[in-house]
Parts: sequence; structure tokens; C-alpha cells
Amino acid sequence: MAKVKWGVIGAGGIARRRTIPEGIAKAKNAQLVAVMDVVEGLAEQVAEQFKVKAAYRTVEDLLADPNVEAVYIATPANTHRKQFEQAIKAGKHVLVEKPLANTVKDAEAMARLAAAAGVKCAEGYMMKFHPLHEKAREIVKSGSIGKPVCVRGQLSCWYPPIKGAWRQDPAQGGGGSLIDMATHIYDLFQYILDSPIVEVMAMCDSGVVQKFPVEDSATTLLRFKNGCQGIVDTFFNIRDEGCNRVMEIYGSAGSILAEGTIGQGGGCMKAIQLGKGAGYDAAQKRGAAPGFKEIKPGAFNMYKSEVEALSDAILNNKKVAMNTLADGVQILKIAQAAYKSSKTGKLVKV
Repeated sequence: MAKVKWGVIGAGGIARRRTIPEGIAKAKNAQLVAVMDVVEGLAEQVAEQFKVKAAYRTVEDLLADPNVEAVYIATPANTHRKQFEQAIKAGKHVLVEKPLANTVKDAEAMARLAAAAGVKCAEGYMMKFHPLHEKAREIVKSGSIGKPVCVRGQLSCWYPPIKGAWRQDPAQGGGGSLIDMATHIYDLFQYILDSPIVEVMAMCDSGVVQKFPVEDSATTLLRFKNGCQGIVDTFFNIRDEGCNRVMEIYGSAGSILAEGTIGQGGGCMKAIQLGKGAGYDAAQKRGAAPGFKEIKPGAFNMYKSEVEALSDAILNNKKVAMNTLADGVQILKIAQAAYKSSKTGKLVKV
């Protein structure tokens, strides 16, 4: 099978932990051929770990490698635009981590450049590749839970102050728990509901527990175009062991309830279909719901699916179907509207 030859810009962090070992290395249509990192000795360590010959200290050197056909950019958000533009001008296809950039202006410029160059590009919102999230989308689309009226997503973790951590520096990451985690859920719910977010209201607070300048606490209220409302809670100050990472979708005739699917893998989900003809119950009895169905995902890996999807688009000259740069621009607009709401205390249109 033909394989796309990949290079990695920013070989530490998420690249080394997840995207290389679970994505590029496991993808049936991808091959890791080069890695790059500015930290002295790190690229060499990663190259040795994954049995890659080419290790570089500069973006320019990696992009000059004729073996590299596509690049994965996993560097701080404030460097994305420059590195993305360098990659596009070098004729490379690109998978860039989220967020696309720290400003909507930069993100829009990146999308325009990629479109003009005719290369295949995607953004790293991998959660849409979870099979249970795809199943949730199918259930919602089928109408079996009626009209969606409310969704809730939780993605929190324990993230204490760490020296040099760019996600804790507003100049590098553009924010804290909201830009880092809430945007995943914005993106996911828009996909599952097949409806864009049109209004947001948010509360963001820094220093509640973690003493760094970006927010460690963020809650967002959402309104979707289809009338559904949503709640997204994302915190850097909740212990991992105590966070269930729940996803809840409530409709007029049923619900979808999941634990552990939001995040980097795993989880389970149940769908409750009550029927559209249910009448008013003044007693509001609670109990075991008819139509209960538990759904388990089976074997999967979101990072592998993400890499395979873009590699397939490259190899077969297909249109990138998910995580397009246009999607990324829109998610960044939602995040910026949420930050504006937090500052003004007002509901903000996207």
C-alpha cells in the first residue's frame, strides 16, 4: 500500500505522547520519515525511539527534506501561522494542531493560503473520529431521540504550573482551559448536532487554584442554530481521577449519555429512546427507561483515524472531509466570542 511520508514539527509533547506512536506510526497509509524540535537533543531522541533517520533542529531543514510529503505541526499556537506558511510554500500537505492560530485574522490567512496552493490540510480536532461520537451523530440524525434541546460536555484535568509550559502562557497559547479544551467540545457538538453555534456566554477565571495567568476555570453556555442549548465546562484544577468526562445529549424523545468518550480515548455510551408519543406525567416518575441501549466502541484509535483520513485525501486526491481549516476558523471565532463574553458579562453572537 502506498504511504504518505510524514515529518513532524515539534516532536515533543502531544506528538511524542500520542500522534506519532498512536497515529503516524500505526496508520496503514502513513510513514514517519523525519522529526524536528528546537530543544537540543530532543529530535534525536524521538528519531531513535521511532527508528527514524532524519532529525532536525530547524523547520527550514525539515521542509527541505525531499522525502517529506506532509507535516504535522505540534508547536505552540503562536508559531502556527509562520510554520504553516513555510510548509505550504514548500509544497507540503499539513496537519496542524489546534487552535489554528491565536487570532482569527491569522487563521483566515492560513486557510486562504492553503486553498490557493491546492494542498490538503486539516486541523487536529481528533474527537470526531471516536466511533461513539459518530454513532451519536447517527442517532441524532435519525430523529430517534426527537428534537435535540440540551447538550453538556465536560473535559477537565489537573494541570499545575509547569516551567516552560506554553499552554500556561497567554502569549503562546492564546488562553487557558477554554482555548485548549472547550474548543474540542464546541467542535464535537457542532458535528454531532450538525448545527453551528450562533451565540455564547462564558465565565473564565484564572488563579482559582492554579497560579498562572491563563484561566484555570471556564464554563460556556451555547446556543446552536437549531435551537439547542449547551453547557461546556473545562477546568485545569480538577483531579483527573475525579473527572468522568461526560457527554450528555437530551432530546424531546430520548437521550444519549456517555462517560469517558470526551478526551483521548475509551469510554462507553448509552442511548435512551422513549418514543415521540409519550404523554404528560404529572407524577414525573423516574425509573428504568424503555428503549435503553448500551453501545461500546470496540477497538479504535482517534489519532490513527485522523492521520489515515488526511493521508487518504492526499493519496487519492480527495476533498478533506473533516477538520477542515474553515472549521478551524469558525471554532476560533466561537472561542474569541466566549472570551469577549467573559470580559463583558454579555451574550455574544458568533
